[in-house]
Amino acid sequence: MTATRFLLLFLLVSCAAAWSTFTVPHTEGQDDTPALAAALATGNFSTNATILFAKGTKYNIFTPLKFPTFTNVEVRIEGNLSYPSDIATVQKLVGASSFPGAWFTFTGGTNVTLRGSTDDDWGWVDGHGQAWWDANEQTNRPHGWAFSKITNGVIRDMKLWKPVAWNFATSGSKNIHAYNNKIVAASDTGSFPFNTDGFSAGGTDMLFENNHIQNGDDCLTVGSGATNIHFRNSVCAGGHGVSIGSLGKGGSVADVQNVLIENVVMRDSLYGARFKSWTGGNGLARNITWKNIAFTNVMFPIYVTQNYWDQGTGPRPNASSTNNTHIQDFLFENFVGTINDKPGFVEGSCVSDPCWYSVEGATGKEVVIFDLYPNTATNIVAKHIVATTETFSPVRAMCNSSTISTDVGFKCWDGPFIPTAKGLL
Repeated sequence: MTATRFLLLFLLVSCAAAWSTFTVPHTEGQDDTPALAAALATGNFSTNATILFAKGTKYNIFTPLKFPTFTNVEVRIEGNLSYPSDIATVQKLVGASSFPGAWFTFTGGTNVTLRGSTDDDWGWVDGHGQAWWDANEQTNRPHGWAFSKITNGVIRDMKLWKPVAWNFATSGSKNIHAYNNKIVAASDTGSFPFNTDGFSAGGTDMLFENNHIQNGDDCLTVGSGATNIHFRNSVCAGGHGVSIGSLGKGGSVADVQNVLIENVVMRDSLYGARFKSWTGGNGLARNITWKNIAFTNVMFPIYVTQNYWDQGTGPRPNASSTNNTHIQDFLFENFVGTINDKPGFVEGSCVSDPCWYSVEGATGKEVVIFDLYPNTATNIVAKHIVATTETFSPVRAMCNSSTISTDVGFKCWDGPFIPTAKGLL
């Protein structure tokens, strides 16, 4: 028994000794990135380690931070982090050939955790985005967090304050759980927080839940190559909803499968549920479900287009291409809320006339728009849809019956929204 106890004690001590913690040092008024980069370069904290930004410390991340490949590592942000406040400084760094692609770049690894803090006052990352939005400056903007090529990763309790633009991206990662994160990309002035996407899902087997995102673009965007993506129990406010795509740009082959978006509150958004693929694209998007969506003051609650194009290059292309991204098994179920049809309302991202989101022939009272490409959409259904307009006008739908032959859950026409039996089942 004594020998067994000694062995267990030895193992516990060995395990404890094997795990190391590096507390990031801070120098007042100086860039704190170099000290952390130097520590990482030793290789001592790439395995079985915690990298700690300590509570009570305000760190200056004045230059981009690139992490090495990690195994069993937690990056814990308990202090507050700050980007440079000077726009020109950031632009110069982003424009340099050495810029790693994001301000915080994870290059790969296994069992990697990015963890913030549940303390209301600490664990914030300040991007100083307000100055960028006010100046309408869109040159050399930094992406925020590239959580790339990670297997078995966690993003939790992160809090981002006024990020300049794009936030979390998970390209090439697998088995990711992102939860209890908060993004506040809301302007205090009349300026608009362009391209402040919340999460960009570009991998496989990912669960996003209990996140609160207030921004000026997609709450979640799912890109080509994504499979088994689950987004649930979250709030999306002020942005462009939960989107699949855009897919098939430049004739590229798209592949998105098995996406479930459920139990989401949408507030003051341009879109609720959106799918977009480019005219002339290729590939397939299949088995995608949006359900249990509560929306308030949303202009386009359900919007599907297979005819996406760059309005800056000219008029909409004719639907004459022999190729297009096929879509199948799309379900929109249990949508309840209000449509923003207030006369004269212009969403903040509109910088042209007509606005980039303008839909020819739309009245602004449509709860669902299916802009489908002929003979490329199969089993696309909207059911249990309940909506009112802000002006109390009748709710409408847009759908061309010549582009799809199956029952879509409502009368497929440009007219009042009338559910079919399939839409009521």
